[in-house]
Amino acid sequence: MTTAQTQPPPTASPPPSAPEPPAGIQGAAWKWGVGLLMCYVIYGAFFIARNAVGFVGDSARIIFFHVPCAVLSSIAYFVAAAYAGLYLFSSHPEKRFNLELDAKSAAAMELGFLFCILATITGSLFAGMQWGTFWNWDPREISIVGMLLLYAAYLVLRSAGGEQPDKRARLTTVYILITLIPTVFLVWVVPRIQALQSLHPTSVLANPKNTSAAYKEVLYPSFLAFILLFVWLFQLRFRLYKLGAKDRSR
Repeated sequence: MTTAQTQPPPTASPPPSAPEPPAGIQGAAWKWGVGLLMCYVIYGAFFIARNAVGFVGDSARIIFFHVPCAVLSSIAYFVAAAYAGLYLFSSHPEKRFNLELDAKSAAAMELGFLFCILATITGSLFAGMQWGTFWNWDPREISIVGMLLLYAAYLVLRSAGGEQPDKRARLTTVYILITLIPTVFLVWVVPRIQALQSLHPTSVLANPKNTSAAYKEVLYPSFLAFILLFVWLFQLRFRLYKLGAKDRSR
């Protein structure tokens, strides 16, 4: 007589979990917003904004791109200096954490150099339309050249650091902190020296009566658009560093 073998009761299968979103989708909403905002600024510069008082022809439209780039070329240096200070005075035991601070400082310097070039190009176009010459050694043009040289010297120094990340990080962070003083001088002092007689129409934009409501509807969003673009590019550059560091550690 055979006895029926008892079968264990079937276990209930766990409910299917929700699929994870693909990489790159998370946090993408604000990036779409940046793209749309930049499109609005470009469209508004040509089809919404009206000419402002004190500007020749359509030169006032370049302000939507020139001024944010010029501002970011200075802000980037201060961001880099902040991360450089954190790296230099950091007591974190992990070497990887300290090198990431240096990488963030380097990313800010690279983007600062990019926005400095864009500010120089757009400023030259503005000068050609406003003053009839693309370069006349205006105090603000002198300061932007000084900033370009400081950024370029940093990039040369960093590339000369070779394959020793600690030595390269120490050299470049010390350079940033030392050159912070001439940076402040170039940004805040040189353009305000009365004897140099700057031609820049800073006071024109400072007076709200010189710009229409349609002009302000494009000017203010342009600052927000370029700041968010800087943040986005900063994140991308730091992500590239982390991918490179992961490949080198294999």
